[in-house]
Formats: sequence, structure tokens, C-alpha cells
Amino acid sequence: MDRWLPHPLMSATIALLWLFLVNQVSVAQVLLGGALGIAVPYLTSAFWPQRPRLRRPWLLVGYVARLLVDILIANLEVARLVLGAPQRLRPTFIEVPLELTDDFAITLLASVVSLTPGTLSADIAADRATLLVHALDTADPVAVCAEIKARYEAPLKEILG
Repeated sequence: MDRWLPHPLMSATIALLWLFLVNQVSVAQVLLGGALGIAVPYLTSAFWPQRPRLRRPWLLVGYVARLLVDILIANLEVARLVLGAPQRLRPTFIEVPLELTDDFAITLLASVVSLTPGTLSADIAADRATLLVHALDTADPVAVCAEIKARYEAPLKEILG
């Protein structure tokens, strides 16, 4: 089964997305969506990294909830900053030392930082020891670094092991 459906959830998602894109449920579209759902993951399976192992998957729910709340709050804060006095912004680059060692976990952390408005992952060091983050406005880069490590990296380390 793994050989023909290396990523069954991805196959189902592609098939469902196809039906949403064409906005028509017919036998032909369901068959085409199913064919795409099987073909795309099968043809790209060699490029996929190993599946991540979740050491504590139940913590992922709280992590995602915290992230969604942080995204909402950050959106409001960025809107206030940009609509207020953009000339007062204090943009800076911050080097965040990483404790994570797995490439998937580092990529996930970089994505989470970029999803939160006001911060953007700009680069990952070649040795994977440092994440370069651009912050839109900060008076204390050390506090931003500590917040990223405490709110996002530490829980990821606990979830992924």
C-alpha cells in the first residue's frame, strides 16, 4: 500500500482540492481528482523527507492554538504600527541560536516565525545552528530571541523530540 499510496492523506487532500478547484462533482472530475491524488504523491515521493516522528502529538493541538492566537495578535499589532507612525519602526535582524537539530523541525520553526506577522525568517546558517530573523519593530532583540525560543522552539522540541 505504501508503494502506491506513499502519502494517503496527501492523496485525499489533492483529490478534494481538485474538486474544489473545478467546482463540479461529476464522475469524470472525481476520477481525475483521484488520479491526480494518486499520481502526484507517487511521482514526488522520492523528494519527500522521512515522515516526522511526533514524540508527543497531543501537544500539537495547543501549539497550533497558541500559534493562531499569536498570528491574530501580531496582525493587529503590525496594522497598528504601519498605520500609526511607520517612521518610528525599529527594524532589526536577530540571530536566534537553535537547539533543534532535525531539518524538518528547523524548517517548521522558520515557517512558524514567518507566519507570525512582524517577523520573517531570513536565513538559516549552513551549520543549522542559527536562524536569522528579521523583526519589523523591536526595542529589545534579546527579548524577541528569547520569546521565539520559549514560545515556538521549545514546544517544537518537546513535540518532535
